[in-house]
Amino acid sequence: MQQNCNPSHFRRLNRRGFLSVGALAGAAGLTLPQLLRTESARADLKDYKSFEGTAKSVIHIYLPGGIAHQESFDPKPNAPIEYRGEMKQVATKISGELFGETLVKTADVADKLTVIRSMTHGEAAHERGTHNMFTGYRPSPALQYPCIGSVVSHEYGPRNNLPPYVCIPNMPNEYAGSGYLSSAFAPFSLGSDPAAGGFKVRDLDLPGGVDDSRFATRRSALEAVNAHFQKKEKSDDLKAMDTFYDRAYSLISAPEARQAFDLEKESAQIRDEYGRNTAGARMLLARRLVQAGVRLVNLTYGGWDMHTGIVGGFRNQMPAFDQAFSTLIRDLDRSGLLKDTLVMVSSEFGRTPKINAQAGRDHYPKVFSVVLAGGGIKGGYIHGSSNSTASEPEELAMGPEDLFTTVYHCMGIVADKELMAPGDRPIEIVDGGKVIKELLA
Repeated sequence: MQQNCNPSHFRRLNRRGFLSVGALAGAAGLTLPQLLRTESARADLKDYKSFEGTAKSVIHIYLPGGIAHQESFDPKPNAPIEYRGEMKQVATKISGELFGETLVKTADVADKLTVIRSMTHGEAAHERGTHNMFTGYRPSPALQYPCIGSVVSHEYGPRNNLPPYVCIPNMPNEYAGSGYLSSAFAPFSLGSDPAAGGFKVRDLDLPGGVDDSRFATRRSALEAVNAHFQKKEKSDDLKAMDTFYDRAYSLISAPEARQAFDLEKESAQIRDEYGRNTAGARMLLARRLVQAGVRLVNLTYGGWDMHTGIVGGFRNQMPAFDQAFSTLIRDLDRSGLLKDTLVMVSSEFGRTPKINAQAGRDHYPKVFSVVLAGGGIKGGYIHGSSNSTASEPEELAMGPEDLFTTVYHCMGIVADKELMAPGDRPIEIVDGGKVIKELLA
């Protein structure tokens, strides 16, 4: 029986497999009908009516290790010293609200931010907390859930010949992947740090020894192989596959797509404004990518697992973040992109209320902070609160499922839509979350 296939499924197959042009002909030698039928079988169980979201793109800035809320977005200046720590605070543009002393520039754009100070979950291990904050689900031994980037890739596919989901510089952890969805929806990773000298994105240049003529010859060879299988199988699957490969060639050959990854196209002034360092380069590239059409960019910065020496750790790492993040918000705002781009700053959990014997703080998932901006999110708003020692939520406790349901809502995705896991098992994108309307503009 001929398989009834939707060509949109094939637009999203694994870019790591197709961007290496030299491997294209070899990839065509696989048992394509099996691969394609497997992909087609992952169609959604429910046909949800889409609605227009307020965010066309998302920039997810992830601070791995578990950033201390007390030294960043939820300081407690009136708590005893063993709780508040040694660091001071700065006033923000939200009346009466303070940030940690290393967030001076971010404090000046606080009128464009929402700070959630009542995030909570129960996972104190890095891996499990990370799973929560990339998927909106508690980890399960039975099923690997897809991250938000892969869900967005699944739901919307590419735009402007660009990958829908990009990680800067690489996929940061196993939970930033496609989970039970096809690896078609895994992220495109740069392969190197944009802050490095001579930065180039892997796979966007033709392989050594392959010029434009040879590139065209390989494409013709692939089309011939596809034609052979199409005739043999009497199926339109391979015709759909042609569309998929067309996108690969477009990404490699289209100047607009390639230029999106080129920081050298930016002026010296804007590069200096972001900062010529890891944080600055990554956030500037994220802005370029969403401006060009990437739907979700995940970037990581720093290491925040500060069991020892938390004061030195913050003073070393946070100033570059502060400069780059505040510039990103201003840059998106002045260009008109902020209204269409949702920015989220998150981490896997917070840190313990008391400073420990090594002048640091330990893992603490009971309460922590997340920052949102743009894309239909309210500005100048503090949502919820922790208690006087930042040890538990005091008002409006909010779990990852509510956070992700709200972000999906802003993107026009219905979070309780069911996707198909292996074994034709329907799984909701997010289970049990609700849209937190107070966060919306």
